[in-house]
Amino acid sequence: MINPTNAANVESVLSQIRQYQAQASEGVNISPNSGLSTEPTGVSGFADSIKGALQEVNATQQTSKAMRTAYERGDDIPLTDVVMQIQKSSLAFEATLQIRNKVLKAYEEIMNMPV
Repeated sequence: MINPTNAANVESVLSQIRQYQAQASEGVNISPNSGLSTEPTGVSGFADSIKGALQEVNATQQTSKAMRTAYERGDDIPLTDVVMQIQKSSLAFEATLQIRNKVLKAYEEIMNMPV
């Protein structure tokens, strides 16, 4: 038997989702913390954020590679700086992989939800 309170909560969540869907199709920015905003959303906003983050990770990896190569050539670069940059690069890459895995898992869960 369905509890009336739970049914009301489900209906409330469904109505919120329907509101968000309608507003998203109208191009309204939805911000859960500050309510609804009437600023038009750029289609590339999320894509630009992801692209920027990936470019930062790539830049970190390129810097790491350049420092390692310079150290191997015999340039005056402290080994500790090279190791620190390699660790930063490794951490950035691992974090990117973990985020990707979480996003894929969330996507799979959403796709497997019964409608």
